[in-house]
Amino acid sequence: MKRWWWPAALAVLIVIALVLLVDREEALRLFPARDWTWQAMQSRGVWRVGLDPSFPPFEQLNEAGHPVGFDVDLAHRLAEQWNMEVEIVAIGFDSLFDAVRTGQVDSVVSAYPYDPRLTRDVRFSTPYFDAGIRLAVRADSPLQEVSELAGQTVAVEWGSMSDMVGRRLQRELPTLQLAQYATPAESVQALLNDPAVSAALVDNVTLRQAEASGLPLKAVGPVLESNPYVIVMPRTGRLLQERVEEALQTLRERGTLDALEQTWFATMP
Repeated sequence: MKRWWWPAALAVLIVIALVLLVDREEALRLFPARDWTWQAMQSRGVWRVGLDPSFPPFEQLNEAGHPVGFDVDLAHRLAEQWNMEVEIVAIGFDSLFDAVRTGQVDSVVSAYPYDPRLTRDVRFSTPYFDAGIRLAVRADSPLQEVSELAGQTVAVEWGSMSDMVGRRLQRELPTLQLAQYATPAESVQALLNDPAVSAALVDNVTLRQAEASGLPLKAVGPVLESNPYVIVMPRTGRLLQERVEEALQTLRERGTLDALEQTWFATMP
């Protein structure tokens, strides 16, 4: 009997292989790999978390040289739900991504901005904090909406995301003027001290720090340019990602994320 069906079957297999090579998401869905990261975490009873302790209030070293901060507490609150301990591994920010990919750590919890270009190499959680650009005004300002900025002067950090947002707003409001400063902190000081400046475009970290320190300003409207912080996990960490999402949602519902913000931004000088 002639095996005439072999060429056709081989062609089908080649097409499937090519599809799976191109579409890794489909490959993982059809042939889910074992999540060795989650399995190792369960065996150890320890979640190895990488962070760069140089970005307060999210992560910093205390007087004893131990990492503390929003992200450290967040990691512990997540691991508690899995009955696991947390091992903090201090790593320079530029090396965090590779540390996850090579298995040096199980995850990164380090004010890490979401980057869609990296989703083929790692997994990201949903955001737990948005550090994006907000519009800040003095506490007694009558401004309530971005549309009211026509004819006003707005402070921005030169060359930053806030500058980009300001230029975008100028296209919508041609009479809006930008006053450029070297740092977000200088933009905030200009808003508070220069009557000619009506508002400032600053990142949400700077704004939360200013609010926590008692400066007389407030945010107006929603985030104008999002910059979400996420947890980074290995590309094969399918179960880990599911557990992280479940635990994060629990923390949101309990108000724990809001409480961590209040606690750690209040510690800023």
